[in-house]
Amino acid sequence: MAVIAGLFLAGLAYLHNHQIANINWNKLQQISEGAQTTVANLTIEILGISSGSIDGHAAATTTSFSLAMTIFGIPLTGNMSARFTIGFMKG
Repeated sequence: MAVIAGLFLAGLAYLHNHQIANINWNKLQQISEGAQTTVANLTIEILGISSGSIDGHAAATTTSFSLAMTIFGIPLTGNMSARFTIGFMKG
């Protein structure tokens, strides 16, 4: 989903750069911030994350889940960017 959004924004930047389309970047930023807030709230509801748990188990589980996703994401994006760079250099 992030790749599709990135390609979409790159396409908008291209069209704006060649003066094919006029993009209001401030309005686009406001819309994306609202969408980001909505997605974050939905994620919290789906995962059942609660800030006020009695025994603290839910908070610990949430923290370990977030940490695991962060640790997983760094090598994955590093690997993808390295492969993209090598492929781009080779042509």
